Amino acid sequence: MKLTALLLLAALISCNTSPKKTDTNEWIQLFNGKDLSGWDLKLSGYELNDNFNNTFKVEDGLLKVSYDKYENFNNEFGHIFCNKIFSDYILRVEYRFTGEQVPGGPGWAKRNNGVMIHSQSAQSMGLDQDFPVSIEVQLLGGLDESQERPTANLCTPGTNVVMDNMLIKRHCTPSGSKTYYGDQWVTVEIIVHGDGDIYHIIEGDTVMHYSKAQVGGGHLPEDFPLKEGTLLKEGFISLQAESHNTEFRKIEILDLSKNKQ
Repeated sequence: MKLTALLLLAALISCNTSPKKTDTNEWIQLFNGKDLSGWDLKLSGYELNDNFNNTFKVEDGLLKVSYDKYENFNNEFGHIFCNKIFSDYILRVEYRFTGEQVPGGPGWAKRNNGVMIHSQSAQSMGLDQDFPVSIEVQLLGGLDESQERPTANLCTPGTNVVMDNMLIKRHCTPSGSKTYYGDQWVTVEIIVHGDGDIYHIIEGDTVMHYSKAQVGGGHLPEDFPLKEGTLLKEGFISLQAESHNTEFRKIEILDLSKNKQ
């Protein structure tokens, strides 16, 4: 099932794609290390591509979520979208959290970011919409050495999934990963098979598995054009800005759709 025209308003152009050979596979770089061309961004309360306070920027070859120009965070939750639709793929992202959370950021958002997959487009989001309807691979950093805080968890804004043959309607489900503290780089891979199986992998270890991503649950806009239960076969990929400085140094994808032809 393809997303409706409302969801697919973004031009189907590459995100500065450039082939890179890794072993025998061809990986595509979604971030060129120079600028944000090929990406759209949306912050809650701001129009499409209004980069309020330069929240998303490129510096030293890194894509940064930055709050150095904020005095206080007032729910300007943001997302930056690669403006190409993907369905079957492996996505690899290297990320790390840096510094302190901006004043005013919610407690749950400390050292918190996310990779959104099977997402609606930036263009179809409402002006004040906080999060796109999508599947979120939640990225968390450790806060307290005495308390575990796994990463690559599952969160479901406007969606549900099937796990162990059960429809999962809770908003977030923790993964089986270990906790990563400090400002260390962490590699997350996400294997996506359309509306079938999805896997979260941290540093080579599979920490989450589910299938049949679908529209439903909480955080679903009242005017969303797809009915609850509609399977999500494809969509956009985005990165979050939730009030803590985050850096990304690799965002690359391996297209698996050719294997299905």
